[in-house]
Amino acid sequence: MTNYIIKMISQSKIKLINSLTKKKFREQHQLFLAEGEKLVLDLIQGNTGISELFIREGWSEIHHLPASIPYTVTTEQYLKKITQLKTPPPVIAICKIPENEIAQYSWHDKLILALDDIQDPGNLGTIIRLADWFGIEHIVCSQNTVDTYNPKVIQATMGAIARVTIHSTDLHAFLSQQKKNKTPIYGTFLDGENIYRQELSKAGIIVMGNEGKGISSHIETCVDKKLLIPSFSSHEDKSESLNVSTATAIIMSEFKRR
Repeated sequence: MTNYIIKMISQSKIKLINSLTKKKFREQHQLFLAEGEKLVLDLIQGNTGISELFIREGWSEIHHLPASIPYTVTTEQYLKKITQLKTPPPVIAICKIPENEIAQYSWHDKLILALDDIQDPGNLGTIIRLADWFGIEHIVCSQNTVDTYNPKVIQATMGAIARVTIHSTDLHAFLSQQKKNKTPIYGTFLDGENIYRQELSKAGIIVMGNEGKGISSHIETCVDKKLLIPSFSSHEDKSESLNVSTATAIIMSEFKRR
């Protein structure tokens, strides 16, 4: 026997939810959207601040929800009005953007990623997912990197956003301070040294650059160990470079396997 009432979603709430596709409204309300069963369940398990859930009839009977999370059981018709996906998922969450104060962390014993102006939401989401896979818990992003809470980024993380802490800051200032602290800082460059022949530390910072321009010149000044992922192709007209998320996977794997 059900103990819930199927409700409509008010026009003001629909307007709020749809506004969260834009960065200025995410920042104004300090909220972001998450859609889909696996993603939302990972966020719940990771104790991400869920402001409210909108669920299809019967979903709460299958999945145990903490009593602290408010939810509205609604119809397919209303889920269609608030989803950004082609087909409305059984659950949509409004989540609170966490306050990840970078100053509260110590970095000397961690391997972390630093992203210099990554622009594609799919790339950032995939990199967050990769970081989760390789056990990297922190990513520091430049202020011009695509917004972490862009719905396309969140979707591409496949739930990893619940386990990886993302910081947005002045990347040059952050790296300069870590350089003063003697933290090893690595970056990938076409004139770098073959990564497979280099000594790699267990702790340090791996800098990945913009999709088209690579690591910018002012960030390059902070890098003290330039790396290259060599091509093994025998063709003269081989691919010029790797997708940044693919390169990130190769580099993290090499650091972690040592």
